[in-house]
Amino acid sequence: MTDMQIPTASGNLSNQDFPAGLAHHQSRTGQLRGHLAAQEIVVAPGSFDCITARLVESAGFPAVYITGSGVSMSALGAPDVGLLSYGEIFDRVQRIADIVSIPVIADADTGYGGPLNIMRTVRDFERAGVSALQIEDQAWPKKCGHEPGREVVSTEEMIGRIKAAVDARTDGIVIIARTDARSTEGLDAAIERAQRYGEAGADVLFVESPESEAELRTVNQQLDKPTLANMVEGGRTPVLPYPTLQDLGFSLAIFPNSLTRLLGRTGAILMAELKNTGTTAGMSDRMLDHNGLWDLFDNKRWRALEDRYESSLTATQKAAE
Repeated sequence: MTDMQIPTASGNLSNQDFPAGLAHHQSRTGQLRGHLAAQEIVVAPGSFDCITARLVESAGFPAVYITGSGVSMSALGAPDVGLLSYGEIFDRVQRIADIVSIPVIADADTGYGGPLNIMRTVRDFERAGVSALQIEDQAWPKKCGHEPGREVVSTEEMIGRIKAAVDARTDGIVIIARTDARSTEGLDAAIERAQRYGEAGADVLFVESPESEAELRTVNQQLDKPTLANMVEGGRTPVLPYPTLQDLGFSLAIFPNSLTRLLGRTGAILMAELKNTGTTAGMSDRMLDHNGLWDLFDNKRWRALEDRYESSLTATQKAAE
């Protein structure tokens, strides 16, 4: 976050004076492109709301990934079966982009319609502060990339989606092209699709659900653009440490629902503790205390900003007496 000076009625304020949610975030797309061009892999854990996004940033990761499946579960109470609408995902995207200063990578499913819908999605996400947008070649309604029953559209239709996305961008948002063809057409066909998506203008190529470390290595041996690895615990792809993924040639790794799974499990344990013992005290050492939770969201900056204007009001009232 930059420390730029902002002219205000009460004197210059540094951007650091504003809490998360009110701070001015300059374009983070250049940051992400710089990360992708470097030798070190970009690790973007998944988030589905403001709390999980702040946890990712607070841990020091260089980017955060907004998971469509996590948003679907938290917002709709439904798994990743294509029920999430454009408006619902975009609402979360805007909120998350507002409260972190690191680059945001957003899952945009199939783009939410035809080429014109995709162009609108790109423009809206760009204005919201998103640095990278992922579009896939599934037919609608889409499904989780590690579940059976996925269907893919033709290569030509997906190329049209990518070209529409590339043409619509104005701030250089990174376009990530995902193919789900591995499970239905085989690895070679999926890699061929990814290659063509790169030729159509995609910046990062995402072959979903390779089924072994050897397949992950093959993806990078045959593709000449930056690649993304999707680490899904219990999914079709082996979950490898991100230094290993870097050695295999990946530029970007997402862990989309690691936090979702952990919070779900830990929450269940907490509820059982409360039900069985009548108190949460036995798990207090695994919780943020009151101040810790509030400080995660810049409580001191919110209070200082409010005090600035309350002090001004008090001074005005005294002068009028």
